[in-house]
Amino acid sequence: MDFTLMTLLVASGLFCLVLTFLAIGRRIGIASKDKDGKEPAAGAVDAAVYGLLGLLIAFTFSGAAARFEARRHLIVEEANAIGTAYLRLDLLPSDAQAALKEKFRQYLDTRLKAYQKLSDIEAAKAEYRVSQILQSEIWAESIAASKAVFPQPAAMLLLPALNQMIDITTTRIVAMRNHPPSIIFIMLIALALLSALLAGYNMAGSKSRIHMLVFAAILAITVYVILDLEYPRLGLIQIAGDDQILVEVRQGMK
Repeated sequence: MDFTLMTLLVASGLFCLVLTFLAIGRRIGIASKDKDGKEPAAGAVDAAVYGLLGLLIAFTFSGAAARFEARRHLIVEEANAIGTAYLRLDLLPSDAQAALKEKFRQYLDTRLKAYQKLSDIEAAKAEYRVSQILQSEIWAESIAASKAVFPQPAAMLLLPALNQMIDITTTRIVAMRNHPPSIIFIMLIALALLSALLAGYNMAGSKSRIHMLVFAAILAITVYVILDLEYPRLGLIQIAGDDQILVEVRQGMK
């Protein structure tokens, strides 16, 4: 299923559930009012639940936003690492440069394709495996070529840059897989529904339904944005535009 459609379904489902719990809470509140002759009022427990919900929303939202920015910064780091390593190929003997530069171009092409194909996991994995093969070939050929240079500025400058270029791929994979534990989202949904129940209970004396709709809509939209930020290659909020930095590095590889 398309990720955007899935998140819309989750948000829509949450919207309907919140409205349902608001209605249930309101009915309970009306029944309590009929028995006691008093309108239900919010208490310390209500405030604690609402406060905990707000804290959990703030935690998940700020975490998702921070991870979103971190993934954007890693694109810049990879572009810098590849660009630096490519420039340092000039330290190698001229007869070794052409083949290595071509492999660099192929490598960057496969990296771009891997990110472009993330909606199809198997296709993205295939491109990633090709990039790993090219990494190994570039590393081996660079070591062999640098041994032919005396003294060896190439080995001291090129190999650390290549190492950084290779390491950043692992860093980006880890960052891509870095998400909050499922229990956080389960707690968020559970607290949202509990808050809706309490809010409905405390709205038993009100005839207006607009507050119920606004409450449900805000919660649903917030959860949708959090999920979209957590998966910025699949939803409406994208970091794919930042890949232009890698495209520009590729265009500069003459």
